[in-house]
Formats: sequence, structure tokens, C-alpha cells
Amino acid sequence: MTLGVKSKRVLTRLLQAVPTVFGILVVCFILTRALPGDPAAYFAGDMADAASIEQVRQNLGLDDPMPVQFVTYVSDLVQGDLGTAISTGQPVTVELAKRLPASLELTLGALLLALVVAVPLGVLAATRPNSWVDHLCRFLVTAGVSLPTFFTGLALLYVFYYLLGWAPPPMGRLDMMFLPPESVTGFYTIDSLIAGDWALFKAALAQMALPLITLALFTLAPIARMTRAAMLQTLASDYVRTARAAGLSSSRVLVTYAFRNALLPVITTLGMVFSFVLGANVLVEKVFAWPGIGSFAVEALVVSDYAAVQGFVLSMALLFVTLNLLIDVTYTLIDPRVGED
Repeated sequence: MTLGVKSKRVLTRLLQAVPTVFGILVVCFILTRALPGDPAAYFAGDMADAASIEQVRQNLGLDDPMPVQFVTYVSDLVQGDLGTAISTGQPVTVELAKRLPASLELTLGALLLALVVAVPLGVLAATRPNSWVDHLCRFLVTAGVSLPTFFTGLALLYVFYYLLGWAPPPMGRLDMMFLPPESVTGFYTIDSLIAGDWALFKAALAQMALPLITLALFTLAPIARMTRAAMLQTLASDYVRTARAAGLSSSRVLVTYAFRNALLPVITTLGMVFSFVLGANVLVEKVFAWPGIGSFAVEALVVSDYAAVQGFVLSMALLFVTLNLLIDVTYTLIDPRVGED
């Protein structure tokens, strides 16, 4: 597969993502206008009269027809202007830039932890069917799918914070005794390591532990199930039986022939799992008072903050499209049959 074919495939995926993002913008714009409440009344204050509210509505452009509002929103979006968040009074871009690293640190950390646990667990369950490892895998998959994330988070808080006292209080990304590290990546754990502050790193990791485990338990279920199913299918395939008959070692057959081919559907599943995590992240952030964009979106929904909700949905859509593009490129590199002329 030549480099030109790979580049052409990546360009095609980018072009396919454009109408997806635009469609999300249209749907989000329409749905936010259907939310109950009047943002102009909230922005004007409780003591404002009808004339003041109407003046605020005109200043915000909410008295314009819907098509005019949409064209204005898209034109501002092209210039990098997502509007002003009513709930905070700050530009939406500033709020998202401040809160997005917190959500990404939690989401990507949960995905990494889920992969580290789920993939080996799925492989062991497939190679040892009906063993205790297989039963453990099935139990974790069932629990991860069945239990809502907010229930898991509250249960972990009750046990490890309230009963045992091992976990710090759910008060955000850092304890009040610590100051945030100098921002390099926006991830407190990585930035504290860059600064060489081990005490700060331990404090940030301790605050992130319970929400990270909550998301990871929810995330590892589909990954472990797909890994187990894919490994069972590849282990029963003709090419694996041929490799064994040729006298190859069990480890080489497992890694080179079975595991490599089983990775393909697992990588594809990651895109779906990431979308699940984005939805679950909103609830987890509220349970643990995590200052991410999920909490920002919930607060914006309460006050019908159009700009903030649209900025949140747009950022989530771009994250989802970007990760799916990376997964598609990785799939292309792993499977030489994809993208061949």
C-alpha cells in the first residue's frame, strides 16, 4: 500500500467528516432553541422589566429569525467566535479551553486504563474458556454495562471516601492545599511531572483516581467483550490451525496470527467506546465536582445558554470525528488489505 493511497484515504475521511459536523451544528442549533426558559430574562436579572428583557434579547440577536441567527452563528464560528457564556460572562472559547484539558485527562486516562485491563483480560478469557478468568471477564462486562456511571461513582465514594477514608473528598482536580502546576499540556498529572513536583503529582492522581476508575469500569466492558469474541473467532480460524500444524510455537501463533487479527475489530470498537465515554463523562464530572466541559454543559442547559451548549456540542463532535479519523488511519496501517489498489 503506497503512501499516496494512505494520504488519499485520510483526505477522504476528512471530507466525509465535514457534512457530519455541519449536520450536528444544524441539529444542535435547532434543539437549543427548543429548550425551556428565556436566556434574555436570565441575563437581564430577576429585577428586570419587560423592556429591559427585550433590549437584552435584541443585543443577543435572539429577536432575529432563526435562519438569520444560524447564519450569524456560522459566520462567527468561522472567525473562531463561539459567543459568550451567559452563566459565566466569559467567551465560550475561553471556557472550553480552560475546561477541556480536565475532561480530556479524565477521558483519555479512563480509556488507557480500560485498554490495559480489558485487552489482556479478553485474551486470557478466550484462551482459557470457562475458567475463573473467563467468568471474571463476563462478570466485569455485565457489571460495566448494567451499572450507570453515576451509581458506580457514588458507590465508590461511599466506600473509599466515606467508609474507609482512603480517597480525598470530591472537590475537583486538586485539594485546596495545592496550587495548580504551570500549564504546559493542561493535564495536572503530566504538568506536575514536568515540573518535578511529586507531591503535586500524587495529589492530582489521588483526586483523579475514583472518577478515572468509574469511567474505566464503564469503558472496559465493551472492549473486553469484543477482545474475547474476536480472539475466540481468530483462534478457531483456518490460518491459526494451519500455523499450529506447521509446528509454530503457541506464543508465536497467539501473538502473530491470532492477536494481531483480533485487534482490528477492537480498534474499530474504540470509536464507539469513545462516544460512550463522552456521554458518561458528563455525569461523572457532576458526581465528583470535576471542572470539565461536562459540568459546564449541564450548567449551561439549566439556564438555556445557547452559545455554551452549542460550543460544547461542537467540541464533542470535533473530538469524536478526530478520534475516529485516528482509529481509521490506525486500522489502515495495521490491516494491509485496507486501502489497497
